[in-house]
Order: sequence, then structure tokens, then C-alpha cells
Amino acid sequence: MTSLQGKTAVVAGATRGAGRAIAVSLGKEGAVVYCTGRSVRGSRSDLNRPETIEDTADMVTAQGGTGIAVQTDHTKPDEVKRLFKKVEDEQDGRLDILINDIWGGEQLTEWDVPFWEHSLSNGLLMQQRAVHTHLITSRIGTPLMVKNRGGLIIEVTDGKDYRYRGNMYYSLAKISPIHLASAMAEDLAPHHVTALAVTPGFLRSEEMLDYFGVAEDNWKDAVEQEPHFIESETPYFLGQGVAALAADPDVFKKSGKTLASWDLADEYGFSDIDGRSPHFGNYLKNLGLA
Repeated sequence: MTSLQGKTAVVAGATRGAGRAIAVSLGKEGAVVYCTGRSVRGSRSDLNRPETIEDTADMVTAQGGTGIAVQTDHTKPDEVKRLFKKVEDEQDGRLDILINDIWGGEQLTEWDVPFWEHSLSNGLLMQQRAVHTHLITSRIGTPLMVKNRGGLIIEVTDGKDYRYRGNMYYSLAKISPIHLASAMAEDLAPHHVTALAVTPGFLRSEEMLDYFGVAEDNWKDAVEQEPHFIESETPYFLGQGVAALAADPDVFKKSGKTLASWDLADEYGFSDIDGRSPHFGNYLKNLGLA
């Protein structure tokens, strides 16, 4: 029996990247995984990427779990309510794992532009997509966990601390989930529900590979363009870490913390799916950048 057999998960933002890898990793351990997002077959979101939540759900099922695709715009509370009503009805009121990985700010961030010159509408939309969605989703989904006195909420972000990330709007969008996890942990402690945040290192996502004009089998060719890419990791590095957290009977002790993929690999003893063991934290320290 796999470690998450009988568990129900919702991965909000499971279309691609870390969200997809987390969904598949949870499925590999036997979980029922509701994969949500806006892009479905025949109808792409405004990001115009080819990946869909049905593809992710199929990948979950292929790994031994049960993948269920539910098109959801997490900026719309009514759609989120319908999602969790579906989960409640189909899973006998059980929700064990909630992953907030909604982002959608790739095309909104204007790098090397001071905040007063940055598009205000793009900056505010980034907060709506990457912060408001997390608030809405947790607010509506958490009561199922509180009722059952147990569960795990994970905020997916970029970075472990509060330092500036090169763009004010991006920084706000990525630092906010860290505090969301910490604040939720305080409120949820009496109910034995865990809330924490996780971050990958330099994520070798589908979009990042496209950006550098490479594929997974020749990703190292991009190092000439971006030297730090040599320490990049596949989304499944973090995915395995999240699955390990979800299966850890003592995970409540980590509530309120922010954990990096490389820390999880050290603790739980896994490597990336390409056989490497990237450690972006040590890499940055060795360069004097952390």
C-alpha cells in the first residue's frame, strides 16, 4: 500500500510546473488528486500555454493515483465553492491535502523597472492571481479540514525569506504566501491542521525550458545563457518533497515554517528524477549570494 492511499488532495494550479509535479507525486503515492486550473483541452487561459489540467489528471492516474480535472478560476469564489462542494460530495467530506500553487504572473512582471514606472494594472493583477486566489481557496477549503480535525495546507512560493526579489510586485506576490502559511498556522493550531510554505530552487519548468529554447534532455545547453541554471531542478524535486510531507505523521511540527526543496531532500532522502541532487541554498552560499 502506498503512503497516501485513501487520502484526498486538491492541487490548485496543477496545470504545469510545480503544481503538476506535486499532483503527480501525490498520485504516485496513491492519493485522489483534484487538479484545478483554467486551461482545459480546447480552451487555453490567457497565458496561452499548451498544458491542461486534463493532461495532469491523466498523469496522476498513470502513476497509480486517481486524477480528477476540475476547471476552476480561483479568483472567483463561486467557482471555488463549487470545487470544494464536489470534493465534499465525492469524497465523503474528506479533504486531507490542499496545495496553493496558483501563479499566473509570468507575463505581468516587468523586470528592471522601478515600481512607480511598472504597470499598476499588471502589478495589481499579479496580486489578484497569486495572493487573492490563495486566500479565497484556503478560506473556502479549510472548513473541511477543521471539521475533520486534521489536514495539510501548503503554500507554494519562490524563496524562503522576506528579501527583495528584483521587482516589488513580484516580491509582494511571492513573500505573501510565506506569511499566509505562518498566519494560517496560528489560527489552525487548535484544530491540528498544518499550514506551511515550500519553495523550489531554480525551477526547470516547461515555461523556463521554452524561455531558454531547450528541452529537458538538453537543458544544460542553456547554461551558456544563464550560468546559475546549472543548479536548476525539475519540478518533481519539489513534488517529491511535498509528497513526503503529506505522508509524514509528524508534519504538524513543521506548521508555520517555510521549507525549501533541497532541505526536504536532505531530510527525507530523495534525489531529483534525473538522478542529481541540486542544492540551490548551498550553491548561492558558495557564491556569496545568500
